Amino acid sequence: MGYVTKNQLERARQIKALDYVLANEAALYKRVGNGYRMIEHPSFAVGEKGFYWHSQSGVIKGKTALDYLTDVRGYHLVDAVCMLLGERPQERSDKQNPLAPVKKIIPNAKPPPERIPFTPPLRNKDNRRVIAYLQSRGIERNLILNCIEQGSLYESYPYHNAVFTGKDENGKTRFAALRGTTSNFKRDADGSDKRYGFVISPDNPNSREVAVFEAPINCLSHQTLCKQGFMPPFDGWRLSLGGTSILAFEHFMKLHPEVTHCFVCTDNDEAGEKAAVKIAEMPGITTERLLLDKGTDWNDWLQGLQKAERTQNRANKHAHDERRR
Repeated sequence: MGYVTKNQLERARQIKALDYVLANEAALYKRVGNGYRMIEHPSFAVGEKGFYWHSQSGVIKGKTALDYLTDVRGYHLVDAVCMLLGERPQERSDKQNPLAPVKKIIPNAKPPPERIPFTPPLRNKDNRRVIAYLQSRGIERNLILNCIEQGSLYESYPYHNAVFTGKDENGKTRFAALRGTTSNFKRDADGSDKRYGFVISPDNPNSREVAVFEAPINCLSHQTLCKQGFMPPFDGWRLSLGGTSILAFEHFMKLHPEVTHCFVCTDNDEAGEKAAVKIAEMPGITTERLLLDKGTDWNDWLQGLQKAERTQNRANKHAHDERRR
């Protein structure tokens, strides 16, 4: 058996258990509240914060997909890392001992099925609700229409979610992030490949700069901030990680080796800071952390600035009317 490097291990640890389950084992789970329960073992729950087996008093729990594959599914660590990354193990000399196997924790649990093929949500006949929703979040209309025209955004049928897509180097859609337009619903489409994030391309395809965000709405919020004069113009790539895993950024850099500078625009919270540190540790690129004056993410800041501007405009109009009297 081969081995995996420290870098491979760290990258595998960035993938959430829920992301793995929804992409590969969705048929074995059902939605319950804000999380998912294993159909065969209903006390086994998976959510945004990880997995937890309630009937075992939390003895079996974890946060990452790597925890899930090794502790629940019984994979060797090397096999689990390679499966998550889609990479081969490093060759090991005969003198090195392979890692010891682990046992399946859940008794009689069915083995995970083959990876669920990616199927993007059905398209609605128009995009009116998505346009209205994003405009209500402060996003400029022309920027929304540009994404729709380029095929990276559309409205789903029948739930009218906003669907932000990620495409591979051949233009094939490989990832879809769903965002509710009338609720807080959000998740990735089954079978989504986290290596392909939502991207807004610059006017200059040879740009050496990229700004990295956690969510597509934050990419569009930053673009709106620049266009409306709240921030200096930026003609670089904008990339959404689809969370805090940096797999999409790593793959982006493989496709764009000309990029030498990264503006790290992850959220102002603990998870965002951890992701920023991981990006800063990547070789071959300089990074600059962009922190917000207010709010947790870029859309919070955008809406706050727009609200303050409207308030100031009303005050100026009122003062002007008073002077004319």
